[in-house]
Amino acid sequence: MNITKEQIDELNAVVKVAVTKDDYQDKVETILKDYRKQANIPGFRKGQVPMGLIKKQYGKAVLVDEVNKLIQDNLNKYLTEEKLDVLGNPLPKQRDNFNWDSDDFDFEFELGLAPSFEINLKAKKPIIHYTIVADDKMINEQIERIQKQYGKLINKNEVGAKDEVVGTFTNEAAEIENKATITLSELKDKKAITAFMGKKVGDTLSVNTKKLFKEDQDLARSMGIEIEVAKDLNVDVSFSIEEINEREPAALDQELFDKLFGPDVIKSKEELKAKIKEDSEQQFVQQTDQKLLNDVTEDFIDNTKFNLPANFLKKWIQLTGEKVLSDDEATAEYEKSEKGLRYQLIEGKIIQENNLQVQFDELKEFAKGFIKSQMAQFGQLNPAEEELDNIAARVLSNQDEVKRLSEQLMSQKLISLYKEKANLKTKEVTYENFVKEVYG
Repeated sequence: MNITKEQIDELNAVVKVAVTKDDYQDKVETILKDYRKQANIPGFRKGQVPMGLIKKQYGKAVLVDEVNKLIQDNLNKYLTEEKLDVLGNPLPKQRDNFNWDSDDFDFEFELGLAPSFEINLKAKKPIIHYTIVADDKMINEQIERIQKQYGKLINKNEVGAKDEVVGTFTNEAAEIENKATITLSELKDKKAITAFMGKKVGDTLSVNTKKLFKEDQDLARSMGIEIEVAKDLNVDVSFSIEEINEREPAALDQELFDKLFGPDVIKSKEELKAKIKEDSEQQFVQQTDQKLLNDVTEDFIDNTKFNLPANFLKKWIQLTGEKVLSDDEATAEYEKSEKGLRYQLIEGKIIQENNLQVQFDELKEFAKGFIKSQMAQFGQLNPAEEELDNIAARVLSNQDEVKRLSEQLMSQKLISLYKEKANLKTKEVTYENFVKEVYG
């Protein structure tokens, strides 16, 4: 077998594969002999079918199959040995006069080649790296939530502005019948708030769901419906009051501190504030890191210029899907995927040039850290190392989980690289201002 490459231009090439009878004959003969041993053809005993009949019945199919396998194996080996960085897969060129009755065959494959380009980690214009600080407003609101969560419920006769009201929302036509606990501070509709004030246990009032709550998720929870349904819900519902409670905030004392963090970890309100600030800001790191990764990615895509073998890729998309696409459909699919493909090439080059490959030992430790954090949410704060190893082994036996965790670990490696080498400008903001700047 002889394989040669013809360079069309910087991004396109044609590989020519010449197959002779000597390349495939022995393998084809061996397979046909095995067929003869197993063949059951009327008029002949098993294993005694004439070879000429076997070749006539199976020879062409075996030949085609073996030649294709031979080409695939040797073509892949050639691409690896020649270190050709191809995009998509080689596409066979169609030939009208191809004849499988010949002894020797010539095949041609189109290649789309990855472009060469340089990566500059330091952008000309600094990229903002947000640091979210927990301000006094956020800390005090968190303390209030803690006090309410651990406070005492005091039964009341009439609904007041700060009370919790337990009741059932109903609307037969909309199939709503859901028991819920609400507070007037969650409501947006001033008429509804006025209607609730002063009501007693056993009273029933009617309210409209449109703009009833400040947040769609509170409406969805209260009505027992999906949030997508809640966004457009506009019906009258009745609410039957079953219970009214005032929540007396818990005192900021040592008993509460010990409940929250364990014995004597926190001993004062000032230490509580400092702890809440530290924990909150740590939780925000993941969010700001993701924002940084997104912004650096966009900057690379916008400022790293290179061409792609667009015509080849459109043709590859057109021919290799579940169904053959039209020219217009293939062009549309290419345009949708071009940005992602560009970043795959950029990211791959960054990973290679900075030796950021994920090693199995790293992945195992990363998985154990993820498992440990999950267990902590259910109160298992100090799992044994052996238990973590066993769970990690089960997780890493699932290829989908390996892929997901590997991508997360690689994202962390990239973020660390960008923090070290990219042109960043740190900007401290409150969470409220971060949301305004980033999400509008």
